[in-house]
Amino acid sequence: MSLKPAKKGDQGKAWNRKTQISKYPIETRTKGKRFLIVCEGQTEEWYFKKFPVLTATIEAIGIGRVKMSLVEYAKRLAKQEDYDEVWCVFDMDINYEEKQKEDFNSAIHKIAYGRDRRFKVAYSNDSFELWFLLHYKNVEEQQLRGYFYDKLSELWEINYEKEGKKLEFCKNIYEKLDKDTRAEQEEAINRARRQFESVEHLSPHEQNPVTKVYLLVEELNKHLRP
Repeated sequence: MSLKPAKKGDQGKAWNRKTQISKYPIETRTKGKRFLIVCEGQTEEWYFKKFPVLTATIEAIGIGRVKMSLVEYAKRLAKQEDYDEVWCVFDMDINYEEKQKEDFNSAIHKIAYGRDRRFKVAYSNDSFELWFLLHYKNVEEQQLRGYFYDKLSELWEINYEKEGKKLEFCKNIYEKLDKDTRAEQEEAINRARRQFESVEHLSPHEQNPVTKVYLLVEELNKHLRP
């Protein structure tokens, strides 16, 4: 049965307004993807917190743990909430003792071959700061974190080891990279991908330089504000 059009004199009446179809689309918002990002410290934590996502929720935390200890803690956290993806972000660390190498490899393998497919890993060897430096230049030779600290100190005109680790500075690193005309995130992604492809046949502790942070960044970029 078709509805008769309202009489001209009835069009503004309250009872009739309820039946009219609005000419404006009704805004509906689907539930966004939930990311839990478990990091070693506040540098990584605040970098990810500052991603301007619209269709996702980022819960990034720095817990002061490394490798396997970090992964185990992330698993406990993941049981408390309904997350779509759980990312573990950690470094190889400057200490190259056999136990450290074994712990690094084991943490990565636990995620890669685990049953919970929500878990993913964004590891770096030797340090997370490699990801920042890749915004500016390629890094091909094996390096320790002191090299990255020195290069970032030059680029940002600070003592990175002293000033770059402070909370207020960490809160602004995402914006610093975003606004710096010398820094290119897309190039950082491409450089990091090529790095990994050149060393992926090696055990994780032997992959230097490498950072898989680019994989997490690519996922978050799918949810950015336009």
